[in-house]
Amino acid sequence: MNIVYLIGIALAIFFTLFGIAVDMDGLIPGVNLATLKNFVDPASILIVFGGTLAVVIACYPKLAKSMPVHMKILLRSKAFDPSFYVEQLVELAQIARRNGLLALEEKANEQQDPFFKQAIMLIVDANDPDRVRSILNNDIEQTSARHQEVVAMYERGSNAAPAFGMIGTLIGLINMLKGLDGADMESLGPNMSVALVTTFYGSLLAHVIFNPIAANLTARDEEEVLCRQIVVEGIMAIQSGENPKFLRERLLTFMRQKQRDSSEEGEGQSKKGKRKKKEKK
Repeated sequence: MNIVYLIGIALAIFFTLFGIAVDMDGLIPGVNLATLKNFVDPASILIVFGGTLAVVIACYPKLAKSMPVHMKILLRSKAFDPSFYVEQLVELAQIARRNGLLALEEKANEQQDPFFKQAIMLIVDANDPDRVRSILNNDIEQTSARHQEVVAMYERGSNAAPAFGMIGTLIGLINMLKGLDGADMESLGPNMSVALVTTFYGSLLAHVIFNPIAANLTARDEEEVLCRQIVVEGIMAIQSGENPKFLRERLLTFMRQKQRDSSEEGEGQSKKGKRKKKEKK
């Protein structure tokens, strides 16, 4: 689970509520929970949350119904691990050098990733290398385009929320000014604060809900694209008969230095484990 995202959202909400309730008048700060009531207004909630959701659904009717799926993807941790794909591709390269490309069909059926399985089967079926690369690159581009459309939906929500916050504020101000004639001037401040609550809701919805979702989904897309690029390069190298050792070094260049070091450590531990098993036998 993506604990960092949940912690970040929880901290943002906590500090917002703490900032509302904290009382700094005395030498020792206190907390006045009664002030939270000033920020609760059902009409403002309806305008901002309802209006923003309506705009998102109107702009993206097909994608809006998949929001629960997006949240599931968002909360998933390490869905795409580059080092995993590097190890898998090196293993496939070793099998191909020993037994030929046809021996990879069994390994293809074991793959959970449909893209990885498709890539393996394309070279097993002895397709032209240029055609294989073209098919896989087109798959990556189309998948990324679909992901960016989902990100755009949440960015649209991030833009719409402050706008509805301003709409709610204007509605409150208009109603307040209409009733100002002959009204008690002491009520002007409280009425003004209620009118401004919608702006608060709009900013909160945009920067605490929609923006983090869009940013995290963009990061997930980048992770998936990176892993798929590794798969493409690895599959093309396997088809051309490249040495597994050189293949590993080439694929590691797609990863950050820290990831490379951890991958190399994992490889070393794996070799030690295999040696120990052989010694026991």
